[in-house]
Amino acid sequence: MNKTACTTGLRIDVDTLRGTRLGVASLLTALARHKIKATFFFSVGPDNMGRHLWRLLRPTFLAKMLRSKAANLYGWDIVLRGTLWPGPIIGRSCADMIRRTAGAGHEIGLHAWDHHLWQKKIDVMSEDRIRCELQTGKEMLEQIIGMPVLCSAAPGWRCSNKALAAKQSFDFLYNSDCRGDSIFFPEIDGVKLAQPQIPVTLPTYDELIGSNGISKANYNTHLLSLMRSDQLNVLTIHAEVEGVSCSALFEKFLSMAKRAGTRFVPLRELLDSTQSIGSARITEGNTEGRDGLVATQEKARNDVHEQ
Repeated sequence: MNKTACTTGLRIDVDTLRGTRLGVASLLTALARHKIKATFFFSVGPDNMGRHLWRLLRPTFLAKMLRSKAANLYGWDIVLRGTLWPGPIIGRSCADMIRRTAGAGHEIGLHAWDHHLWQKKIDVMSEDRIRCELQTGKEMLEQIIGMPVLCSAAPGWRCSNKALAAKQSFDFLYNSDCRGDSIFFPEIDGVKLAQPQIPVTLPTYDELIGSNGISKANYNTHLLSLMRSDQLNVLTIHAEVEGVSCSALFEKFLSMAKRAGTRFVPLRELLDSTQSIGSARITEGNTEGRDGLVATQEKARNDVHEQ
């Protein structure tokens, strides 16, 4: 059996105004052509992503920006957005595109109110402040699509115990806040939380490209080789990348995956098909190709809980 003949959860992160306006439109067309449904996580507040430029002072981040050719990959409007003037509110500017995504039958989740603020400040934000950020974003997203938003995903896989606790105040069926290898219930101080985590298991484009001999010429083949039928497969793509600068590459990837027998589904479908779920703590760890620490699933224990 072809080891890539498997089911893969497809998570699409939408971080910026440009990604929402241009990238989502392109992705909706490609997904419709291949009859694929996915989970879109939208950022709906101010687009201040250009403020990440301060991270150029860190050698590892600068190396990543140069390796992935970030200015060409994301566009100068993203690289500079919110640096010299306040960033626009994405949900106000792109409500029609977000509604179009929901109308196409894709699962809609909350990525963030302020993506940049979450990534930069989550470690020091109080639980009340985190809850406010979530509430503001969730309310706007629900007003736009006219239905409940039942899942969330932490920007940049930056999460904390306070963030996990704050999310328990909302009606999320699951969250996707970390990297890992199995669906699990997170624990804080030995207490199992009610909302399961669906971790991302596969590397992203910017983590792979330019490292270990990976180029656009062999990227799709390499990524497909990482998907197997005997493991949880969750892939994150970004509207700003696979929907804009790498749209042709992603379209080819979908065709190759279809020939290999890979089936893409929204993350909710992975949860619904899981019979038992273990528990684990979330800690901070390094991910190859990514600058800084990210939330990471510890090895799940053998005690499982029936769905």
